[in-house]
Parts: sequence; structure tokens; C-alpha cells
Amino acid sequence: MFEPFRQMLARKSSRNRPRLPDGQRVYVIGDIHGRLDLFEQLIEAIEIDDAELPDAETTVILLGDLIDRGPDSAGVVKRARKWQKKRNVRILAGNHEEMFLESFDKTDTLRHFLRHGGRETVLSYGVSRKEFNKASIKELQKLMQVLVPEKDIRFIAGFEDMIAIGDYLFVHAGIDPERSLEEQKPRDMRWIREPFLRHRAQHSHIVVHGHTIFEEIDERKNRIGIDTGAYRFGKLTALVLEGEERRYIQAVEKKKSGKLVIKHKESDR
Repeated sequence: MFEPFRQMLARKSSRNRPRLPDGQRVYVIGDIHGRLDLFEQLIEAIEIDDAELPDAETTVILLGDLIDRGPDSAGVVKRARKWQKKRNVRILAGNHEEMFLESFDKTDTLRHFLRHGGRETVLSYGVSRKEFNKASIKELQKLMQVLVPEKDIRFIAGFEDMIAIGDYLFVHAGIDPERSLEEQKPRDMRWIREPFLRHRAQHSHIVVHGHTIFEEIDERKNRIGIDTGAYRFGKLTALVLEGEERRYIQAVEKKKSGKLVIKHKESDR
């Protein structure tokens, strides 16, 4: 179905482009933020895309921030865990997962978490709006401890900090340009914006990241930002990598109708 599109991309390939090892294919999904509807659409599109291509060692990477802000964080976590049982799905820890896990023990972190989208996550686990509005911070913490399944906590606690495949490095937020990969700090990989975003020199790898929202894919010589604002703009992006090829699949919510559509885009580089 998409073969002419792929052939066009192949013709644009050059020897100088970053690449994956032969025989590997990677789908990288940006920040989902509780948008289970977009996530489901993108999963279906990825499964169709992968099935139409020659056999390969396929890896799916979720860049973190599965939760918060959107309406169904609990559903996204459940769906990601289910997908992981079917194929090789690797998941990076985002700053919102970090806040979520710390909120079970630290009320100061819980307050911060709730102000930055955690309210929607708590509601998605079955806390009613009336309960939420009446509860003290300590009472909300106890509700979370009761209602969030232990398997979800263990699942999220097992998310990774970074993944390197071929010439690409996958992290949630970015890296400290002044440190080697071995010296990177987990907090930077989950929270950094500057000086990473303005850094123009090459890194050891092309860094693929989320965390910072761009309405359109932010594709640079040294990094690719694919958080296209699932909760804000209704657009969830997957980067597809194979050999030297680089393209995109997006699940997009139409503003007027609310209908979800799939779009395929070629790389600008």
C-alpha cells in the first residue's frame, strides 16, 4: 500500500546518513500523556506497517511520559503492558513517571505532580472528582496507594533511562552536551531542556527525544524531537527507522470533527 512512498525515501538515501544495523527496524513513539485513543490508533498503524514490510528484528520504543494531562493514563499503562507481551516494546522513564512514583511517599512531590497533570492520572485510576476535590493531600496519597495496582507501579519502575541502537540514542528529554554517555545523569535525561535544545554540534549519536512539545516534528542535524503534543494538539508521532531510512507515522485528531486519522510523512533530512 505504501511501497511507492518507501521507494521515494530510498532514492533520497545517502551514505552519510545515520543508520540502524542491517536487519533491524525501530518505531519510536513520543509522549502519549494519557491519550489512549491516539495510542490505540498508532499501535494499529504500526502493526499494519510492520506486517507489510519484509521480516526484520522490530523494536518499539516509547519515549516516556505515558501518563498525566490526558484523560486515560491508567488505560495507556495497561495497553503498553499488553503490547509488550506481544512484541519487543522498550519504554523510557519520563519526568512524569518519576513524579508519579515519588508521589506515593513524598507529599511535596505529590503536590507538584498534581499541578502538572497528575490530577488526571489519579482520576483515571478510579478516584471520583468529588473525592478528589474533598480530599487532603494525605488522603489523596492514601487513595493512590489503594487504587493504583502494584503491577502498574512495578511496571513503571522498570522503565529504562536510555537506549542506543546503531547511530541513534533514545532518551526522554535529552542529554547534557558536556558529558559522555557514560556520565549522563538520569535527572538530565528526564528533565533537561537547555543547554541540550540549543546545542548545535554533533553528539556521539543522533538523539531522539520527547519532553519538549513542538507542534511539528523538530528534526535537526544532531537531534530529533517527536513530542508533537498529544494532549495539547491531538497529534501523536512515531518515528520509523530502518537502515538509513527515516519516516513518520502520526495519529492525528481532526480539530473540527474530533475524528482520528493516520498520516504518513517523510523526513525533511
